[in-house]
Amino acid sequence: MEKQKVDKLTDLLRRLNTGESTLAVREEAKEFLATVNPADLSLAEQQLIEAGLAPEDLRHLCAAHMEMMGGQLEQMKAQLAPGHVIHTLICEHEQILCFLDELDSLNQAIQRTAAGPLAQEQSDHLLHIAGDLVGAEPHHQREEDILFPELERRGVSGPPQIMRMEHEELRRRKRELLELAQAGASADFNAFKRKLDVASKFIVLTLRDHIFKENNILYPTALQVVRDDAIWAQMKEGCDRIGYCCFTPA
Repeated sequence: MEKQKVDKLTDLLRRLNTGESTLAVREEAKEFLATVNPADLSLAEQQLIEAGLAPEDLRHLCAAHMEMMGGQLEQMKAQLAPGHVIHTLICEHEQILCFLDELDSLNQAIQRTAAGPLAQEQSDHLLHIAGDLVGAEPHHQREEDILFPELERRGVSGPPQIMRMEHEELRRRKRELLELAQAGASADFNAFKRKLDVASKFIVLTLRDHIFKENNILYPTALQVVRDDAIWAQMKEGCDRIGYCCFTPA
């Protein structure tokens, strides 16, 4: 990517991170990002990290990119054969988003409950959702061990670095949710509700955002930079060795 565009991205990020005219700057960022393809954006992000920008500061850029994206995901998915590494990851994302919707609705219902104990149906449902979210680990492992290294071998290391960082935080939060669901609400219902609300809102908001960035930035970049069908076939074999989630479509 030419230096002029990298300089423009650097300036936009500086202004986004300092909160300068946020709405106007975000609109300017969206207009600029419409002129940048995912692969170039990924390379520019990597250059910014190498220049000393903290990876977490790139989230402002990702947010602006998310607002700019349209219905490109379904078009990309339709061009991939079922069983393709990216097609499978997208399908798993669709199921994980359903889990997040369930968690969000269940948490809201529990927060409206004035006093405990938690209904058995709600307790079972929460435990099931938390187990499914923790059970998504093979999905993340396939990304980290198979997909990300192929991108990094081609010089795209900024987005994988950000995604790995978010994976680690999400792993910790999902385990906390599972432990909370396993412990139940018998001791202190109000304390349980507070902990559930914090954990659920973090997971729902962060994981939805994370999935959007992978679907609309990381995966299109992978399809642009990995052109060899033989490499994708090797990646599929690696994914098969790692295994899949209990909810992965057949």
